Amino acid sequence: MRQHRRTACVIGSLLLIAAAGTSSSAATSGSAAPGSGDARADPIPLGRIVPVPMTAEPGGPAFEITAKTRIRVGDRPEERRVGEYLASVLRPSTGYRLPVTDRSGADGIRLRLSADTENKVLGDEGYRVISKRGSLTITSWSPTGLLHGVQTVRQQLPAAVEKKTKQPGPWRIAGGTIKDKPRFAYRGSMLDVSRHFFPVEHVKRYIDQLALYKMNKLHLHLSDDQGWRIAIDSWPRLATYGGSTQVGGGPGGHYTKDQYKEIVAYAASRGLQVIPEIDMPGHTNAALASYAELNCDGVAPPLYTGTAVGFSSLCVKKDVTYEFVDDVVRELAALTPGGTVHIGGDEAHSTSHEDFVTFMDKVQPIVTKYGKGVMGWHQLAGANPVKGAVAQYWGYDRTGQAERDQVVNAAKNGTKLVVSPADRAYLDMKYHKDTPLGLSWAGYVEVQRSYDWDPGTYLQGAPADSVLGVEAPLWTETLSTPAQLDYMAFPRLPGIAELGWSPAATHDWDTYRNRLAEQAPRWDALGIDYYKSPQVPWPTK
Repeated sequence: MRQHRRTACVIGSLLLIAAAGTSSSAATSGSAAPGSGDARADPIPLGRIVPVPMTAEPGGPAFEITAKTRIRVGDRPEERRVGEYLASVLRPSTGYRLPVTDRSGADGIRLRLSADTENKVLGDEGYRVISKRGSLTITSWSPTGLLHGVQTVRQQLPAAVEKKTKQPGPWRIAGGTIKDKPRFAYRGSMLDVSRHFFPVEHVKRYIDQLALYKMNKLHLHLSDDQGWRIAIDSWPRLATYGGSTQVGGGPGGHYTKDQYKEIVAYAASRGLQVIPEIDMPGHTNAALASYAELNCDGVAPPLYTGTAVGFSSLCVKKDVTYEFVDDVVRELAALTPGGTVHIGGDEAHSTSHEDFVTFMDKVQPIVTKYGKGVMGWHQLAGANPVKGAVAQYWGYDRTGQAERDQVVNAAKNGTKLVVSPADRAYLDMKYHKDTPLGLSWAGYVEVQRSYDWDPGTYLQGAPADSVLGVEAPLWTETLSTPAQLDYMAFPRLPGIAELGWSPAATHDWDTYRNRLAEQAPRWDALGIDYYKSPQVPWPTK
């Protein structure tokens, strides 16, 4: 997979596309683009954000945040939590107090959870934003929808709002109404913390980046040949020994249970669910090195710090293997409120097909026993996926038709799909031959290529309702710092987010690239490094 590696309203949508198209001159002329932070700039046109919303109906005067603005919430704690989050974003740059109050009033920023018909139609993650002189109202059926509405409001403000020091403003949001909901229920990114270990604060930083673009899943790749990254009380050497190194021989590391729970809670506060992955039966050298009894010959191999794949396997025929899996899944499930555990299953080249099927037949019921749904890489389709299982497809142009057909047939039989084609969605693929980071086994993936495809129709023949959504994996064989993660994720990550969120009718490269270009000042303000693709008309400074 990662290294075979070697080597809306239709009218509203059309209006948004037209509005995005008119932005190109501002993005290329050297004049201040809307929302660039220049006090002379007009407010960002309503809906010219990423992901593009379902409908945006501009109209009326803008709302302006001033020193007198209050954030008004109801008596529900979820509203207050979102209000405090919004205040934490706005206070440093505006310099305003922005008190969060439960006093009613028609002015200021108002956050409301409401089960009215309009909100119910928008679903669990949908929201409405109404901006007019004197008030800005965000409503949703759910706290997650409110959070998504906050991210929209954030992007409608000048990019300088992201800075941690007081900025001059003004802080205006164009007048009108946005109604929005996601196309797909699953919109995520995977962060590989096994090849190189990333401490809690780095993971939180990535969560914040995902939340800005309304992604709702963080898939954490917690184990691989090079490192085991989560403490398991019943098998303590997994973390203390198996987690003691990484690619290149660095010190590695692991998360204590409290640290993992901190990540899970932080993700939830930003509207994301953590999906933990324990990759097996392959990609298991760190575990095999930690416990000799997990090897068929009873001999523990040395720790591994290289980048080859496919050489390791748990011993399928030993009972202790399933005792091990049961303990790991039990402890991990207890730490993870989300409904899914990812069991890997890719590149098990050292496991015979017969043994692979046997292994999956025994492991999937362990996951369901502890109340979690099964997710695995698409090789799971070659076994016997349990009811409700999700297969994550990572194939690419050179993937054989037989393998694709196997996945499509599983989908026809009820297996759900998350699509992550390596030559489209893998954020660790090089942009071009001279990219200093990343891999190229699936080819080069420039920004247009990563955006210009449809997750809903990518696997021809798969039922439309089998596709849960899209995920952008970020593998870290060559990445060891937050700046390196930034460079590979941006500017491709926002495009994958838009493919997952926005209506298919709005997907248009020529308009998207202009909206994407207008994100650059925001990334600069957030301290996000990014690849300045020649395919995008970045604003001049």
